[in-house]
Amino acid sequence: MSYVYIVIGLALVLAGLVGYFVRQLVANQQIRSSRKEAQRLLDEATAKHGEMLRDAKLEAARVRSASNAESKEHRQQLQRLEQRLDQKEEALERKKESAERHERELTKKIKETELLNSELEGVKQQQIEKLEFLSGISKSDAERRLFEELEDEVKSAAALRVRRWEAQVQSEADERVQYILATAIQRCAADVASQTSVSTVSLPSDEMKGRLIGREGRNIRALEQATGVDLIIDDTPETVTISSFDPVRREVARIALNKLILDGRIHPARIEEVVGKAKEEAEAVIRREGEQATFEANVPGLHPELIKLLGRLKFRTSYGQNVLAHSLEVSYLAGMLADEIGDEASIARKAGLLHDIGKAVDHETEGSHAAIGANLVKQWDKSEAIAQAVSEHHGEASTSSVLGFIVAAADAISGSRPGARRESMQQYIKRIKELEDVAASFSGVDKTFAIQAGREVRVLVKAEEMDDLDSVRLARDISQKIEQTLTYPGQIKIMVVRETVAVDYAK
Repeated sequence: MSYVYIVIGLALVLAGLVGYFVRQLVANQQIRSSRKEAQRLLDEATAKHGEMLRDAKLEAARVRSASNAESKEHRQQLQRLEQRLDQKEEALERKKESAERHERELTKKIKETELLNSELEGVKQQQIEKLEFLSGISKSDAERRLFEELEDEVKSAAALRVRRWEAQVQSEADERVQYILATAIQRCAADVASQTSVSTVSLPSDEMKGRLIGREGRNIRALEQATGVDLIIDDTPETVTISSFDPVRREVARIALNKLILDGRIHPARIEEVVGKAKEEAEAVIRREGEQATFEANVPGLHPELIKLLGRLKFRTSYGQNVLAHSLEVSYLAGMLADEIGDEASIARKAGLLHDIGKAVDHETEGSHAAIGANLVKQWDKSEAIAQAVSEHHGEASTSSVLGFIVAAADAISGSRPGARRESMQQYIKRIKELEDVAASFSGVDKTFAIQAGREVRVLVKAEEMDDLDSVRLARDISQKIEQTLTYPGQIKIMVVRETVAVDYAK
């Protein structure tokens, strides 16, 4: 048994030695193969390196030759540029020398010119002195006279041209305006008779006056207190006069007084009851008249407050002309004028209807009725264009809108047509005197006469102080001042008369 173990151990040892030697042989064989492969790779690399080195040397030689050729060409170009710069520098030097020479010559000529100018100034001054001595006037006087003559000639020529242009423009404008206004007026048929406000109430008998006054005047005091008017009961038979600045209050008093007269029961309690009913009736009439006016003028959609104010105009008159009727007429005319000139007729009718709306409250508010009316339109209608036209229709604001001109023209046509308005003698005399005073305020005017009810002003001038062209300028200046300072309907003719009278005696 032990022998077997020994044999097995010897076999294992032998097998290990054999494996060792076999591994050594294999390793040596691999080392030799690796060395051969490395040598082969080294030989190939050496061969390739030689080839690459030869190629690199050839490429370097080629690049060197090309670089030499290019540098040679650059040197040649630089040489050519240097030659051109040298040539230009020489040309600039020559030009500089020429310019310096010309400058010296120019300076010399300038000095010579200055010397000649000074000599000429001296000769000119001597000649001027001789001329002043021979003529007997100085240079400044001669210049002044010359300028005055030129100014007179220019003014005369300008006046002649202005006169021709004004005549031409006026003729064309007159024809066009006459056509437009005539067409608009022909389309508007208005009543000629003017209306007046009711200020008196007829009584059935003088016995009714006592009943109206009542015991110790209690009835008349109650009526005046309830209506806010003054009742004037005088010696006029069967008549009671109602006095009030408010036309609506006056109308309420008239209605109440008529009802009391018809009823016959006149005492403070009954008066208060009747006045209340009269106010309601007057308010209904006002509202109805305002709505009727908007319907007739074809102006729908007005604010109820403006309709109410329009109705109040039914009881307001201006120079005897009913203001509501006048507003309706202006509305018609403004719409027609707008149609004729191609403007919007509906806006023009609305502005014409509302142009005097301020007269409904002008006795309650400070300011002109045009400004008050413009504020009312701004407040209730919210239309800036219509408010501007209302404020402009009497020239109190600078008229700048087409709508303002249309309303102003329609207002003037309605107020100036025959029979539209009355004018008191005092107002007529005042207007005539204002026209004559404006014309007489210019220098050279001898006498002035306002004729044809103020439609024409004759101006007699002093012939020795004014010539014909001055007369033309004076007529234009007077007309412009009248336009700026006076208010009048229609137009006023200015006629300047210059008369030269020569008198001699045969002996």
